[in-house]
Amino acid sequence: MAVTDHQSPLFVDLDGTLIKSDWMLEAILAMLRISPVSIFRIVIWLAKGRSNLKRHLAEAVIVDIPSLPANREFLEFLKQEKSKHRELILISASDQKAVSAVSEHYDLFDAAIGSDGTINLKSEAKLARIREYIKDGKFSYAGNSGADFAVWQEAEEIIVVNAESSIADKAKSLTTQQRPLLEFDKPASLLPRLLKAMRPHQWLKNFLVFLPLILSHQLGETDLLILTVLAFISFSLCASSVYFVNDMLDIESDRQHSSKSKRPFAAGTLPLQYGVLGAPLLFLLSLVFASLVGTQFFAVLTGYWLITCLYSLYLKRLYLLDALTLSLLYTLRIIAGSAAIAITTTTWLIAFSGFLFLGLALLKRTTELRNLVIDGQVSTRGRDYSTDRLRVVTVLGVISSTASILVFMVYINAANITDLYD
Repeated sequence: MAVTDHQSPLFVDLDGTLIKSDWMLEAILAMLRISPVSIFRIVIWLAKGRSNLKRHLAEAVIVDIPSLPANREFLEFLKQEKSKHRELILISASDQKAVSAVSEHYDLFDAAIGSDGTINLKSEAKLARIREYIKDGKFSYAGNSGADFAVWQEAEEIIVVNAESSIADKAKSLTTQQRPLLEFDKPASLLPRLLKAMRPHQWLKNFLVFLPLILSHQLGETDLLILTVLAFISFSLCASSVYFVNDMLDIESDRQHSSKSKRPFAAGTLPLQYGVLGAPLLFLLSLVFASLVGTQFFAVLTGYWLITCLYSLYLKRLYLLDALTLSLLYTLRIIAGSAAIAITTTTWLIAFSGFLFLGLALLKRTTELRNLVIDGQVSTRGRDYSTDRLRVVTVLGVISSTASILVFMVYINAANITDLYD
């Protein structure tokens, strides 16, 4: 770990520096989890300025500060500096109420300075506030973004935390023998983090779009195969867009989960800004590929996206309806495959897939409830499931799975179906 002999007051940025996340975006997500229609209030607040938005967010929601991922290397450095009686000041463009709450939680800082509802304490405004605090004295500054260069240029000591390589390299150009640079919590390459958030391993589900092509005995038709490949790409990009939305909305509960806490947004390894920009970008890109396939597929894909967003915002919290929605979303992949090659999905296939995927969804819920029993817990976080419903969920899962088998048996024994495979 790096050490420093500088004892000038150290001003520490909050978002991305002390914590890996961004308080404002965390607060917005907290509001949307409570009420998705609050997006309209957020837009109205933002219209009067970012500082105004942050003030209203601080008054409207409580962000779970202890759950916010910290930059551990830098945090240990701050503890070392505190033990040397160095003056530490937390300064951020986040609202004063939020900055004070974070400062109180970490119990390291001598002062906490944030935006006041009028002035957004960022870049030049932050530098002016630092100058006001120290008068003509020297200071050190820890930051992570391009907005911090205005402050770094005047700092006696530059501390770069959790910064992308382009920011860190540019910050190094400001260093001199009298102005050293320390770097902490250097992130991994951006591309692997983005790919992990996109969950490409989940794209395997989208191979269901090939099922109509295979079952209609047209796999050898090159034109139809190309259309289905385009449909697969479109569905995969659309699914990744929804994963971004889902992971951002579930960020609070994911941090309490043993494995989901390692997801990029929950762990803070991928800034929320990438999710905010990436989700609509991936969806628009999926629509571009969908337009190459055809209007029917385009309509099915749009419907899939709308239902999935509704699931992420609301339906996944409802008992049994969440499982029904999941089975519908899987079945829509098959219907989309049919739409891509302009054939009709048979009632047999819809019934079989509906019962099968409902059974699998209920099996997943059964496993989660059994794990709760083992762990001595009563209910799942963020979902309307409790251990007293284990028997009902198990029985319904067995019934649904059995129904899928019966549908398949009746189908393969139908005379007109047997002729297809003679």
